[in-house]
Amino acid sequence: MRWPGVTCEDFSVPSPVPPPRTSIDPLSIGAVAVAVAAVSSSAPLIAFAAAPALAIAFWRNILAVGVLGPFALARRRAEFRALLRGAGRREAGYCALAGLALAVHFATWMPSAQLTSVAAATALVVTQPVWQGLIALGQGRRLPVAAWVGIGVTVLGAVWAVGADFGVSGRAVAGDLLAVAGGMAAAVYTALGERARTTTSTVTYTTICYGVCAGALLVVCLVGGVPVTGFDTSTWLAVLALVAGAQLLGHSMFNYALRRISATTISVLFLLEAPGAALIAWAWLDQVPRSTALPGLALLLAGVAVVLHAEARAGRRTRSGRDDRADPVPVLPEAGPLPLPQPDPVRDGTHRTD
Repeated sequence: MRWPGVTCEDFSVPSPVPPPRTSIDPLSIGAVAVAVAAVSSSAPLIAFAAAPALAIAFWRNILAVGVLGPFALARRRAEFRALLRGAGRREAGYCALAGLALAVHFATWMPSAQLTSVAAATALVVTQPVWQGLIALGQGRRLPVAAWVGIGVTVLGAVWAVGADFGVSGRAVAGDLLAVAGGMAAAVYTALGERARTTTSTVTYTTICYGVCAGALLVVCLVGGVPVTGFDTSTWLAVLALVAGAQLLGHSMFNYALRRISATTISVLFLLEAPGAALIAWAWLDQVPRSTALPGLALLLAGVAVVLHAEARAGRRTRSGRDDRADPVPVLPEAGPLPLPQPDPVRDGTHRTD
């Protein structure tokens, strides 16, 4: 995609392929742990809420923007201004495209669970790491063989855990296809987020991404006649819990971790939502996990461990080769805002604090 008046020389990052990462820091590990716990509450809360899934998706995004927006505008004014001109327009485009991909994910996977069985929809959407790996190949990054083995084991374990039972009716087939599309959209969303996060701070990226996603979902709800109001108190409380948990602590923490952890690994870690959600449903909704699902959960965890180990080894090899050629260049936990002419961090409010 080409943007008028923008050339490669305008960028602080000249290649669309994200740069090599340094070692994963404890803060990123903690962010991922919080994110997994938070997104695990999503499915039980959606099951509890008496509202259409698309309406829930819209509110969780727009309310998140309401929380992040004032802070982002107060602390990141210079960054938002930079995204409106010159090289920043392409970076803003990545943020917006990630928001559209997230909207497609919500708009395909959530309805799929109503057309086919929840088990089948979940089993098909967790093919996301496969699509993520193919995207990585398209970006010119070669995944270790062990990472592909781990991805395969993880997906197999997730399919086993949910006990997928694919239907044969036309309605079920449509649901299956929507679930696959949801997995693809989730992979595109994560890949675009990884690219955007190389130059854009977490709060700016998430504000733009969630805002675009909410706007797209609102259009879908209005065109499709999906009600977005008139819910009872318990449903609104569930929506607020989704905003605080799955959205702000879940997706946002994963977005933060994308600076240090690859999109492929993040996609695999997303699958830990399955056992987490099962435990929450067991404790809260009294839904006892099936004994036949336990081996699948074990495979899922084993696959995640294999992928993480493969990426850690690849990262050590990359750092070792780089250290042989030159002194390592320190990487900040967060990417700063796009450069402005004669920048003054204090004056522009771009001094990093998060």
